[in-house]
Amino acid sequence: MKSRALAALLPLTLLLSACTTVQPVYKDNGPRIGSCTEGGPDSVAQAFYDLRLQQPQTGLPDSVTLARYRPLLSDKLYTHLQKARSEPGTAAALAQRDLFSSQPARGARASVADASTIPNRDARNIPLRVDLSRDNVVWQDEVLMIHEGNCWVVDDIRYLSDGPQTRTGTLIQTLEK
Repeated sequence: MKSRALAALLPLTLLLSACTTVQPVYKDNGPRIGSCTEGGPDSVAQAFYDLRLQQPQTGLPDSVTLARYRPLLSDKLYTHLQKARSEPGTAAALAQRDLFSSQPARGARASVADASTIPNRDARNIPLRVDLSRDNVVWQDEVLMIHEGNCWVVDDIRYLSDGPQTRTGTLIQTLEK
């Protein structure tokens, strides 16, 4: 009797286990035009900031630097940066500041938060905190990572630091002004 009950429960158990597979609501944010960098949202964001720290530029990146950033940037952010570079008034207005940080001068160190602390692993966008520092100044900004095609890429940066010299809003808002 017990073996018949177990035999009857086995197909039911297999059927129920098949129902527990979770598919992400959003697999990505659409197709990707450019190449990409392998890795999760936190490792791609850290790669962006590591590259950023190697570049001594302020203002809009020149064409060579922008090409280096391309695999790490969303199509939307890349397009905004290209458009801002082509507008002489915009490029001149942004020349003296670090666009990728709320502080006027770029950081000397950057540490991106671990994405494993994000509760919704099916998210198509993940905001990650970034701890930045230079000399004795420490601040935090937030990088918005999106899943574009099969890649995690930087889509925007939210400026979080406060103070008299700091920038507010987001990188894309700054580029659109």
